Amino acid sequence: MKPIIIQTEKLSKSFSNKGTIQHVLKNIDLELYQGDFTIIMGASGAGKSTLLYALSGMDTPTLGTIHFQNHCISDYSADELAVFRRKHCGFVFQQIYLMDSMSIMDNVLMAGLLVTKDRKALMKKAESLFEAVGIDEATQAKFPTQISGGEAQRVGIVRALINHPQILFADEPTGALNSKTGTEVLDTLSEFHRQGQSIVMVTHDIQSALRGNRILYLKDGIVLGECQLKDYEESGRRREQLTAFLNDMGW
Repeated sequence: MKPIIIQTEKLSKSFSNKGTIQHVLKNIDLELYQGDFTIIMGASGAGKSTLLYALSGMDTPTLGTIHFQNHCISDYSADELAVFRRKHCGFVFQQIYLMDSMSIMDNVLMAGLLVTKDRKALMKKAESLFEAVGIDEATQAKFPTQISGGEAQRVGIVRALINHPQILFADEPTGALNSKTGTEVLDTLSEFHRQGQSIVMVTHDIQSALRGNRILYLKDGIVLGECQLKDYEESGRRREQLTAFLNDMGW
């Protein structure tokens, strides 16, 4: 049995809109496991991103608890959550949010220096990660406006991993990329997963979801069902299994 990395109990999130309460997440009991590539799927408005933000400490629940290993992060203050995220979590978004005034390398180092002042060690780690994602030294010296969307997203992955996060959160990381570039980014994530990185990714795309070994399906703020897959390998059988599950969920 894999160790539990995140556990929720009756996790709920509500928003008020002009006096009307909208219940986005409803009493979710969930366990996420170390080393898994967990995919969160569901129709638009199902609560996918809201769940991701709650699990990662980017947002706080209205009710319920979130335990990250032995820490109840749902009780943390905003400042405590900020420190927690820097030390334990990495984030990859559809929009990469790189600083245009800084080189690619400096964008990554800036994230690392929030946790440690050992610039030499950070440089070594960054160079290793850049090599792993196929970003050469010349590109590392460029600015964000000088690189492609696919390169920028791979830089985003390096930035997310620079502080050795226990879990990497990704929200539609290929949503703004073309098919070829998106596949390259997914290949990068799959490789880090093979090396043991825990990943939680929101996606509406079956091709992206195939990279996971556990798929959670949200509907109207609840986890309607889940599908277990073996670690990623390209096969028609894998797609058939996931497609059948999604059909059962009403996809």
